[in-house]
Parts: sequence; structure tokens; C-alpha cells
Amino acid sequence: MAQDASLKDAEKAEERGASLQGAVVLEDPAETSGTSHTPSPQADNPEDGGPDPDLEQLAAVTTGPPYSSFSTWKKRYIVIMVTWAAFVSPTSANIYFPAMNPLKEELGVSTTLINLTLTSYMIFQGLAPTIFGDLGDMAGRRPTYILTFIIYLGANIGLALQNSYAALFILRCLQSTGSSGAIALGYGVVADISSSAERGKYMGILGAGTMMGPALGPVIGGILTQFLGWRSVFWFLVIIAGCFLVPFALTVPETGRNVVGNGSVPPQGWNMTVLEWFRLRKELKSVDGLSRSVTAEDRRSQQAELAKRRKLRFPNPLKTVHIIMEKDMAVVLFYNALIYTAFYDMISSIPQLFQEIYGFNDLQIGLCYIPFGAGCALASFINGRMLDRNYKRVARQIGFTIDRKHGDDLRHFPIERARLELIWPMLGFGFSCYLCYGWVLEKNANLAAPLILQFLIGFTINGSFSILSTLVVDLYPQSPSTATAANNLVRCLIGAGGTAIINIMVDAMGRGWCFTFIALVCIAASPMLWVE
Repeated sequence: MAQDASLKDAEKAEERGASLQGAVVLEDPAETSGTSHTPSPQADNPEDGGPDPDLEQLAAVTTGPPYSSFSTWKKRYIVIMVTWAAFVSPTSANIYFPAMNPLKEELGVSTTLINLTLTSYMIFQGLAPTIFGDLGDMAGRRPTYILTFIIYLGANIGLALQNSYAALFILRCLQSTGSSGAIALGYGVVADISSSAERGKYMGILGAGTMMGPALGPVIGGILTQFLGWRSVFWFLVIIAGCFLVPFALTVPETGRNVVGNGSVPPQGWNMTVLEWFRLRKELKSVDGLSRSVTAEDRRSQQAELAKRRKLRFPNPLKTVHIIMEKDMAVVLFYNALIYTAFYDMISSIPQLFQEIYGFNDLQIGLCYIPFGAGCALASFINGRMLDRNYKRVARQIGFTIDRKHGDDLRHFPIERARLELIWPMLGFGFSCYLCYGWVLEKNANLAAPLILQFLIGFTINGSFSILSTLVVDLYPQSPSTATAANNLVRCLIGAGGTAIINIMVDAMGRGWCFTFIALVCIAASPMLWVE
């Protein structure tokens, strides 16, 4: 926050920090009895397999339940699964590009009408998470994931079989509705299972899935369309969605903190995985009748306590709008939307520009996305660890004690500083490369030049996305999916406008000045993050 922030803004920060604390000690018996926990000066022993040495100097072992009861390997498995889901939405949008010309010819419609299926997809990509994000925060992640992927599977089967433009348009909207909630839900899951001190690396993995879609989608789509026809694109999406949904439904547990607390409270029977159901039956068989009744009663009381804290209702998309209207969040969301628009302007203009300059066909153009995808993937993994490292560094500077096990009280920690310090070099270097990218295309440079710049832009801009997305979740720890939905809504709507006019801008301004203009707008707007 700015140093001269008003008292009202300070109170908002206090409330956000308090909400994180509430999420941390949700299942704590002492909390419900009116008592509080006192931190202990005892430190973890490195030989016991505790946190890394840097964290051991700062970690405080407190009484009460841990932030998450999931093991490290279980967390990694959960994050890998939700990353798979997050890969689906942007892939569905971009794998469609190479199929547009064959679809236009087979359905006998104009380029304008085919482009309209792109615009409508992005609009629903922004709107749908406002419902599914709130539903996931309220009713749980598992049922929401399963619902959205059932919708997505049905839409893709319909798209593979349809023969009319009306069916294509409607089913593309339905496809976007089913897939787009996965990103918001994924960030919610990461917030459920990881404290703010370790969240960066998990956000980085999730970000890799989100950003690899735009890079690899056109490559996969080009290969499938060239050799198997446009219908194979949608059958491919059916396959990857089905391969996700089956193991997810069977093995990935509920993580929503208002449903299972820190993971130690069993969910309702209908929300259990098959593995959890068999494990529970085995535990009940291993105890006598009296102990079994006590265990069942204790489980019901824990579930009832959590049920009191949540109200089942119809998802409210206005909660997303409320988050957007908050002053400090509006700054983060708007700037994130700007760099997202710059990102999409570049990748959406590649087909036209590379065909004009280098005379490439659809498959060759698709392969040109690989350097960009590699930069995005590398940034996601490296940037997550950099975020965690900087969090620890800031904590040392201010004498803040990190409690990796139970979660930190962010009321007394400058989380904006810890996250945003890393973004400045990325923005400066990234948009310098972005500006150069326009001019190497203007001069018809050797293919190696734009591909190298694509890699560098992918690395830096995706790193900036990861930082801002992590900050959004940190600011709204009890409604992370809703907050991410707000982020998605703003960037998709602004991004849709940007992609609609990028080719017009290139034709009117020239390649060099068009990308220079976009880079300068993003650089000129960056001081708003300093105010934040």
C-alpha cells in the first residue's frame, strides 16, 4: 500500500490479513473455545526433514493445526492435476486457429463470422469464472471441477459432430464456459494447500500450464488440421479432457477450506474420492462399535461446524464485480490486463505477419510458437522459486517470523512489496524486447531474430503474470477462486478488444510503430504498481 494510504485502506488491509488468519485456524479447537495460540521459540530440526535452512532460521513452531494436512507429495500431485486442467482452457482457444480456414470453407461463411467465434469464446472465458469461481469457493473445488469438465466434454463432442455455423457458434460458447473455470479453480486450490511463504513455487507450476496453452495450442492444431482434418482438433480435446476427468474424480481430494478445513476434516460422502471412501471404510472396520460411533460423531460435528461457516446459495457473479471495484485491486487487475493484451496481441498477429514476411504455411507458423512456449514454461518454474526466495528476504529485513507450517499473519507483512519487487526488471527488459520485436519484423530480419525475442518476451511477460496472479490470491485468501475470476474477467474483456484491432493497427501504423506503441503504453502505465 502507499505510505499515505487512508485509514479506510489500512482497515481493508487489516481485514484481509485477518481473513487469512481465519482461514489458517478454521479447524482449531482452541479458536472455537475462545482461547488463542502463543508462538513458541522452538525451531525445526533440519535432521527431522523440516523446511530448508533459510526458513529454519525464521520458522516458528506454534500450537494448533498446520495450514495444510496434505503431505508434500500429495500437494505436488494435486497441483499437477489442476495444472493439467488449467492447460485446457487456453489450449482450447488457440488450437482452434489453424482450423478456422477449413471451417470457413466447409461451412461456407465469411472470415468475419468465423472471427466472431473467437470473440465470443473470449467473452465467455471472462464471464464464466465469475460463476464457477464463486461456486468453488462456496461449495468446494471437486464438484465444481467435475461439473465444468462434463460441460466441456459435451461441448467438444458436439463441435466434432456439428455441420452448421449456428451449432459451431453456440457450442464454442459452451466450450468456453466449461473450460474457463479451471484457471480460477486452480488458483483457489493452490491457496487452499499452500501458505503464502511457499505459494510462489506452486503458482509457478500452475502458471506454466496456463501460459503453455497459447504457445502449444497452435502447434498441435496445425498438425492435426493438416493431417487429420478440423474435426480431429475437437476429438483431441475430448481425449485430453477425459484423461483428466477420470483420474481427477477417482484420486484428487477436496481442498476447499470451508469444506475440509486444512484437509483433516473428511468431506461429505458424495464428495469423497474412491480412495478416501475405501480408506474410511477400512478405518471404521478396524475399530470396535463404541469407538466407531464416537469417530462418526466427531466427524459429523467437524462437518457441521464447517457447514455453519458457509452458506449454500446460487453463485453470485457480483462478488467478482465487487472485487474489481476495490481501489487497490483495480490497479493490479487493470495493469495485469494491459500486459495480457500485449501478450495476446503478439501471439494472435503471428499467423498473418509470418505468412506475409516468410511465406509460411499453417504448420510452419504453428512451429514458430515453440520458442515462445519454452520461454513461458521456463519463467513459470523459475519465477515461482524467486517469489518464495524474495518473500523470505523481505521477512528477514523487517524481522518477520515465517510460520510455514501454520501460515503467516499478513496484517503485519508487506505482501505487496514482497511480490512486486521482482516485477520491475522483468517489465523493463520484457517490453524492451517487445519494442525490438516490432522493428525486426518491420525490417524483415532473419527468422532467428523474432524467434529469440519471442523466447525472451515469453519469459519476462509470463513472469510478470505469475507475480500479479500470486498477489491477487494473497490479497483474497478466503475467496481465491473468486478473486482469480475477477482477474480473468478484466484481462479477457480488455484482451478481446486488443486482439480484435491488432491487425488493423499493424496495417495502419506499420509493424515497428505498432509494437512500439503497445510497449510504451505498458511502460507508461507501470508506475501505478508503485503506488500500489
